[in-house]
Amino acid sequence: MEVDDQKIVNKGLEDEMEVSGYRLSRWKLLLVALGAVASGGFLLLLLYWLPEWCVKSTCTRSSVRDAQVLLLRSTDEFRRWFLARVRVMLAAGRNPFDNLDSQTTSAMANGHTPLPSGSPPGELIRKFQAEYQPLEIRYFTLHSTKYYWNNEVQNFEVLTGLEDMEVTCSSIHMEHSTGLARSQQEYRRLFFGINEIAVKVPSVFKLLIKEVLNPFYIFQLFSVILWSADEYYYYAMAIVLMSVISIATSLYTIKKQYIMLHDMVAAHSIIRVSVCRANDEIEEAMSTDLVPGDIIVIPTNGTIMPCDAVLVSGTCIVNESMLTGESVPVTKTNLPNPGQVAKGSAGDSTYSIEEHKRHTLFCGTTVIQTRFYAGEPVKAVVVRTGFNTAKGQLVRSILYPKPTDFKLYRDAYLFLLCLVAVAGIGFIYSIVLSILNKVPAETIIIESLDIITITVPPALPAALTAGIVYAQRRLRRIGIFCISPQRINICGQINLVCFDKTGTLTEDGLDLWGIQRAEDGRFNLSESDPFKESLVQSPFVACMASCHSLTKISGELSGDPLDLKMFEATGWILEEATEEETALHDRMMPTVVRPPKQLLPVQAGSDDRDMELRELQSSYEIGIVRQFPFSSALQRMTVVARRLGEKHMDAYLKGAPEIVTSLCKKETVPDDFSTVLEDYTKQGFRVIALAHRQLASKLTWHKVQNISRDHIEKNMDFLGLIIMQNKLKTETPAVLADLRRASIRTVMVTGDNMLTAISVARDCGMIPPQDRVIIADAIPPKDGQAAKINWHYADSPVQNSSKSVQVEEVEIGMQDDEAEESRSQEQYHFAMSGKSFAVITEHFPDLVQKLVLHGTVFARMAPDQKTQLVEALQSVDYFVGMCGDGANDCGALKRAHSGISLSELEASVASPFTSRTPNISCVPNLIREGRAALITSFCVFKFMALYSIIQYISVTLLYSVLSNLGDFQFLFIDIAIILLIVFTMSLNPAWRELVARRPPSGLISRPLLFSVMTQILICLGFQALSFFWVQHQSWYEKWTPYSDACNASDFSNMSNHNDTEMDEHNIQNYENTTLFYISSFQYLIVAVVFSKGKPFRQPSYKNWPFVLSVLTLYSFLFFIMLYPTSTIDDFLQIVCVPFEWRMTMLFIIGLNATVSIFMESAIECWGSKWPLWLCCRRKQVPKARYMHLAQELRIDPDWPPKPKTITEAKTPPSPESRSSHIQSAS
Repeated sequence: MEVDDQKIVNKGLEDEMEVSGYRLSRWKLLLVALGAVASGGFLLLLLYWLPEWCVKSTCTRSSVRDAQVLLLRSTDEFRRWFLARVRVMLAAGRNPFDNLDSQTTSAMANGHTPLPSGSPPGELIRKFQAEYQPLEIRYFTLHSTKYYWNNEVQNFEVLTGLEDMEVTCSSIHMEHSTGLARSQQEYRRLFFGINEIAVKVPSVFKLLIKEVLNPFYIFQLFSVILWSADEYYYYAMAIVLMSVISIATSLYTIKKQYIMLHDMVAAHSIIRVSVCRANDEIEEAMSTDLVPGDIIVIPTNGTIMPCDAVLVSGTCIVNESMLTGESVPVTKTNLPNPGQVAKGSAGDSTYSIEEHKRHTLFCGTTVIQTRFYAGEPVKAVVVRTGFNTAKGQLVRSILYPKPTDFKLYRDAYLFLLCLVAVAGIGFIYSIVLSILNKVPAETIIIESLDIITITVPPALPAALTAGIVYAQRRLRRIGIFCISPQRINICGQINLVCFDKTGTLTEDGLDLWGIQRAEDGRFNLSESDPFKESLVQSPFVACMASCHSLTKISGELSGDPLDLKMFEATGWILEEATEEETALHDRMMPTVVRPPKQLLPVQAGSDDRDMELRELQSSYEIGIVRQFPFSSALQRMTVVARRLGEKHMDAYLKGAPEIVTSLCKKETVPDDFSTVLEDYTKQGFRVIALAHRQLASKLTWHKVQNISRDHIEKNMDFLGLIIMQNKLKTETPAVLADLRRASIRTVMVTGDNMLTAISVARDCGMIPPQDRVIIADAIPPKDGQAAKINWHYADSPVQNSSKSVQVEEVEIGMQDDEAEESRSQEQYHFAMSGKSFAVITEHFPDLVQKLVLHGTVFARMAPDQKTQLVEALQSVDYFVGMCGDGANDCGALKRAHSGISLSELEASVASPFTSRTPNISCVPNLIREGRAALITSFCVFKFMALYSIIQYISVTLLYSVLSNLGDFQFLFIDIAIILLIVFTMSLNPAWRELVARRPPSGLISRPLLFSVMTQILICLGFQALSFFWVQHQSWYEKWTPYSDACNASDFSNMSNHNDTEMDEHNIQNYENTTLFYISSFQYLIVAVVFSKGKPFRQPSYKNWPFVLSVLTLYSFLFFIMLYPTSTIDDFLQIVCVPFEWRMTMLFIIGLNATVSIFMESAIECWGSKWPLWLCCRRKQVPKARYMHLAQELRIDPDWPPKPKTITEAKTPPSPESRSSHIQSAS
């Protein structure tokens, strides 16, 4: 038997996991049962908390193939464990795409599993068993995903949908466009299950059990039982009440979130759909019955998509705001059918949802309207269903989020372990002391365990949460909506922010600045307005009027803002065919654009000629026959149009100038194209190029509908440039200046042109005027030549822009050259395009970290490249914030430590934070609140740690005289002092401006540890001083109810408290009273000392609830100490002490406060240096990798690369060893 068999599932994906197989062992199960009984059920709790222990203690190792139980472990940095049961179900075949009529049961390349369906699963199974030989299908479920055993690859795999067949675009049209028979649909439903994103709302009982089994509440239950056994009933009841309130609040919040998510998902997830069957019938069915391969008809009046489906006929206008946060409607066209143009042509690519997303309707998105052929409705082939859809994956990421990795939380657990270790010392001390004093065994057990409950504070989680809750409330007030509160603390550590450009740093809308047409390979003079009679019939204006994806919704033009501005500048009119008009023709009526009649040339003439002219005016129209929508990957869009009356069609193309010119005939591109483009982009303009091509007259309407864009987008005639002005938002420069003053790096990540991005970066202050910009232009390997990077410097604005930059040729070697001159210390910034970034990532991995260290402008970046950039920055230990408009930034917003979307749609779940203010002023506000919340967490944690230690010291000292704190003393300290202080000290708002210093990221830092240790020693010293000093007073004796120390003084107002009954727990004594007073004041002293203000929070005196609470408690304690009242003293079990001793305690408290405040102030000023003096004098090594790298590069004579040099990758590049060398450009 294979016992070392281990598999990897989801290899290379974000949720990659290692899988090990196990089989249940009867003898191990018996041992565990005996252990559970012997431990009173605690062993079962331990196995519940630790899945790996549970599996290993009840099972024996086996191969994954034969396993009954699987143990999975994530391969990410969190290394989480998961437990899954393997289930078996019978089915007629192993492949859901088998044709049952031919009884083919060959396995696919993916594993399979049957799932419940709309019909009862038992009936389906019995039906197929009656006709076919049943096969066993093994599967397991984890995080709403089914994993199926695949015999071919000997591993579990996910069955996603139609893509598993690796279908081509032509096969979708030819083999999957006829629909499924009912029997085939039912068979597939066994594997793919119900098409439903089921967010089950757990019952209150289930949630309660899960919440109560939390280790924290189990510890509290243990504490309550222990306190009750020790007759500390009141305190136990108070803790029970706190726990009940905490559990009830938590259950209400969790239940509410589940209900909200369930309602959001279920609102439109189950609808009636029209399904095409194999015999050309159209039947009504529930959307839950859909399976991959089904053909659905999209209603003309729109719908909300219940699945992912690819369009095979017609066009749809879709609102994808649910997925992207961008409310601009998107046009979806039918999937091209290369098979009709050229069988087996290179254009017949494998269908991919990502590559063909412009033809794919995603689950949860809203189809606003459709355009269709008469007699042939808009049809789509179902590609994915259920949790495999885009919406399903989004919901799964909300249901099963990755844990937040932050040093604060790791250090918190470490700190708790230290407290447990301290408690262990007290535990042993208590046992030894009690045995020496011959204390009964029952009392020894209770008092020893009590030490542990004192050292680990029960209110710690609630206390830490308070600061985050208050910060979330303050963020909501300033219009920042948060769906991941734990990330607020992480925002306090952000030291680099990536910004999208358009709509984020600059205004959303673009204004047309002008046009520059090209004729006969030369540029004309620039013109400000295309709305001219002389241009109305030019190809340039025809391209502007037709090359767009605009549509009319409720009579209003809608679409991409850039398209809208461009079309409005022409003054043309757009008309779309109505459903009635479409029904009269044998094919879909095209969208028509035409100029206003007043723009058409009017010629004088006879009445006959006037009549002809009027006919010409009414007939000058352009019909848009086919659209190839804009693709961020291709950076262009194309339309095929026909002018009314013409026999041929025309192709119009617009896009990035560099891309457009590469598709044009060289003779039509002006020689000074690069110079003109550079002039515009340096001024910060957004430039779009236009091109035109007259198509062959033999190209019919039907051929155009199926031709690939590669056949259209070639041999174009260059028409000229459109120059759009994209103004900076007024808030942008000031916000970036604030971030720069706070030592927070800013990076621009945009899809726009490189030089435009550099210009905007200089204009907004991201790149200071005196700094150099080094452009890295990477070229992929070609014709046997290695990949290389050409380095050149962009012009510096401090120089005369009319002169070219003087560059020198310098040979740069990888070896250190001792004769190298000292390098200039001027600041530099790298800029690169998405294409260069991809080449560098693949062929120069050793340069990536160096480049991102000074990379400031990343232009022409695709959405996935933005995510890769964020990951690269995180790999050198930057805390990365990402701010975008939510359209193409979803991946980066999710990946960043803190993603801030400027979309106004709160429904967008792409980022943890959403700002209702559509500018970047939200970024410093979020960082300020994050820093305040982080400092609050440190303050609260330090205070709670000191509270535990102070109480631990008091109890340990009292144990030495066989005493303890009283029940009501515990109650007063924990409720009246601790909870009141904790929940008010967290209310300090954020400081009004960002400072250059960042708060520490974890508790294990020198200043914090030094501060805590110093305060512990101070509290220990003054408590010990008081404890031993009171025993050496002349009036001191072992206290009894008949002791009369008060009357030994002349204090006339003192009451006689000697009518008390005998105290069997020895609570009432002089040591107890002294330590109660001293420790109570110590709690307040450390609260004031630890409640930090500037530079991250407002001063504590502005936090009036905290000030009021502290003053009230101080007043009360001073009053009961100096002017005792018998009622209060009896309640708190305080005994009478002479007035002189009370004044002595007052002196001790004052001295304690003075020393504590002085030491904390000294540590705040010099604390980071003291530990170095105490421990070692060696030079401190930076912890962050980017700091290490910066130090290395500072002494590297070959960095940064000199201008006009080339870095070439060694050939051939291999995954095992990739390196680079730099050589001079010849």
